[in-house]
Amino acid sequence: MSTKAAKRAKTAFKDHSSVRMVRLLLPYKWPMMLCFICVILASLTELIKPYVMEILVDDLLVAGVEPHGLYSFWGLGFIYFLVVAIGALTAMAQVRILSRVVQKVLASLRKKTFTKIMRMSLPALDRYGSGRLITRATNDVEALNEFYSDVLVNLFRDVFMLVGIVIIMLSMDAKLALVGFSAVPLILLVTLLVKKRLRRNFQEMKALIARINAFFAENIAGNRVIALFNRQINKLKEFRALNQAYFRTTMIQVTMNSIMRPIMEVINSLAIALLVVYGFYGVTGDWLKVGVLYAFTTYIKQFFEPINDLADKYNTVQSALVSADRIYEILDQEDMTEDIMRGSHTGHVKGSITFDHVWFAYQGEDWVLRDVSFTIQPGQKAAFVGATGAGKTTIISLISKFYTPQKGRIFVDGVPLEEWRTLDLRREVSVVLQDVFLFSGSLADNIRIHAPLTEQQIQEALELSMADAFVSALPQGMHTELSERGSTLSTGQRQLLCFARAIAHDPAILVLDEATAHIDTQTEKLIQTSILRIAEKRTAIFIAHRLSTIRNCDTIYVMQRGEIIESGTHEELMERKGQYYTLIKTQHSLVGD
Repeated sequence: MSTKAAKRAKTAFKDHSSVRMVRLLLPYKWPMMLCFICVILASLTELIKPYVMEILVDDLLVAGVEPHGLYSFWGLGFIYFLVVAIGALTAMAQVRILSRVVQKVLASLRKKTFTKIMRMSLPALDRYGSGRLITRATNDVEALNEFYSDVLVNLFRDVFMLVGIVIIMLSMDAKLALVGFSAVPLILLVTLLVKKRLRRNFQEMKALIARINAFFAENIAGNRVIALFNRQINKLKEFRALNQAYFRTTMIQVTMNSIMRPIMEVINSLAIALLVVYGFYGVTGDWLKVGVLYAFTTYIKQFFEPINDLADKYNTVQSALVSADRIYEILDQEDMTEDIMRGSHTGHVKGSITFDHVWFAYQGEDWVLRDVSFTIQPGQKAAFVGATGAGKTTIISLISKFYTPQKGRIFVDGVPLEEWRTLDLRREVSVVLQDVFLFSGSLADNIRIHAPLTEQQIQEALELSMADAFVSALPQGMHTELSERGSTLSTGQRQLLCFARAIAHDPAILVLDEATAHIDTQTEKLIQTSILRIAEKRTAIFIAHRLSTIRNCDTIYVMQRGEIIESGTHEELMERKGQYYTLIKTQHSLVGD
């Protein structure tokens, strides 16, 4: 083998999921060594018990040797009891040590997986989807729990037992041992036949459970929409198709399990039958002792117990390996991780934003922005208007450094966007989205988002956003616990809280993406005054369908199919009687109707 091929083989071995799963235990090598010592002691007791019985039968019962001391019925009985007690205590210690280590390993792995997901870039999140990521952080990690708890140490014990039994049987009677081992080739053949089929089936199962998790998450979140359009039956049909596909894969697994164990039992029984027949002729021919035959019968059962156990655990091993592959697929991809510390330029943002001939597409050359150029000075208020899909919200994503344009450059305070340290940039940009999101926890924590904000700062933000009136009416005020996604609040109240969250962090750049879309007209009038106050001395960007909210902006950019087709103040654009003029007139006529 060449040096390069050897290196590739070595790398492939080191990167194999089974090796990496074992490496996770290295920080706990001393507890694991103690665990393996307990396994060895427990296994030795299992090996000693038949040998003690062989001495008892052949020496004391058949040969009639004079008993003395421990070499007596009572003495050997005491030794047998002591062996059983030691085996029980060491087995219990092994389980306790292993359980503690495994739970620490899984907790660390869950943390790594969650951290990786939290640090994923938006393009990576878009590519994977929530269901697949949830499955990797939950179901796949739990599959490793079964591997560590049920397989790893038991695998060591089974191998140790097999080696020990082989040595003892060969030392007692080599010919009889070979008769007992005659069934091993059949076991290997059965295992090889089912190996590939099981792995393919587990891969399909994991993919299906990810789709089911995504389906649940999507339909629970969209439950109201489903109910409003009476689509429950349609969604149930979709779920039945997914569920049936998953049922088929699980039935394949069940079938494999139901076949494997009986086959192993048949092979086991065949070996014992051969051993008994051969041993019978040995005993009657007076060249085999009864105690040896008894010990061999016990050992051959013990010999097949680890093999049967390995056959039972084979499914668990395959499931764990597939799950480990899926977890490390996420952990290993460095290009998916967003490094918020990347960038050499740090400090506070003043608020100047420049797009210089920017082109951007989420996929291929399906351009969402086409040759977009504009400049917003610090403290200015700018608005982007246009039909849905014109590219307005994409501009916000680019300013926030969630995506990178394929052509052109973006500057903040005259510094190329890619040179800004992401952490510093986003600290200075607050965005209020149309689709609000609140977390479970207190109202204050939702505004704070773990930033060091005082209650006074939170209160001021609530007042500026006009949210203090309804918050003060809540049972515990700002300390009121919110349900998942703030479902107990009205849509308008949730919008106001998100507005307060953006204000509380005192951003240099404030972005309002359809931020007043879910607020009634009366509240909107109140909030306009608030916007004027908080937008003072900071750059404010408005994405709006309600054109009445942007009349006072310094510059209004009209977008169409990813391009800026008009720009100017409200008065200038109205005088031109172009696209903006048409939008205003259309909206007024709709309101009038």
